[in-house]
Amino acid sequence: MEHEAFRILGTPRFGGILVVSDHASNRVPADIDLGIAPELLDQHVAIDIGVGAIGAIMAQRPGIAAFQGAVSRLVCDFNRDEHLPTVVPVASDGHAIPGNALDHAGHEARLARFFRPYHQALAATIEAAPPALILSLHSFTPRLATSAEPRPWHVGVLYNADERAARLAIPLLEAEGLIVGDQQPYSGKLLNATMNRHAEADGRPYLGIEIRQDLIGDLAGQQEWAERLVRIANTVAIAIEG
Repeated sequence: MEHEAFRILGTPRFGGILVVSDHASNRVPADIDLGIAPELLDQHVAIDIGVGAIGAIMAQRPGIAAFQGAVSRLVCDFNRDEHLPTVVPVASDGHAIPGNALDHAGHEARLARFFRPYHQALAATIEAAPPALILSLHSFTPRLATSAEPRPWHVGVLYNADERAARLAIPLLEAEGLIVGDQQPYSGKLLNATMNRHAEADGRPYLGIEIRQDLIGDLAGQQEWAERLVRIANTVAIAIEG
């Protein structure tokens, strides 16, 4: 199923796993001019590199489906609260986005066209086929352009109040020889909008995963991480249900 704001890969199943990627696409609709250099659309400011492909690979497995954002986070950032101005960002990691300097009507139109249909469809998908686990999948850059600090973690596990899946997943990831960030490279208590809305609000188990982008920039890395996350998500889902 595809819409201008989202796409669903695979078939959502009751008691299955739903992989949610808010920033899976760098697409900018032809009628929107962000006023930025085209090469920025291939960088982390526009897309979570690698996660779209990982979700697509995972969705080929029975019982797993992927719900993915279908426009760039620079067009509309789905992982924000609706009332915040950062839903339509005017800057990202030091880059100005002049095409997003919208008046109230323009901002509201962007919400109505992308943000609300995305979240309405995600809510309907979860309600129609409640998953055993929601896997919130993002990726992060090894270093922000606005910071000299490297990010050494291979993967981060994020959460807000509900730590159930995180506490199960962290040792599983560490057992694979990975450097795992607990609430790194940032805290899920500060930035967890989609999962707050669709998981925490209803007590649904979820696992917030951030993979370092240089590990999943090619097909080999994407396949490796897809296989890893299938194993870990299934293990976590069974443990929580048990």
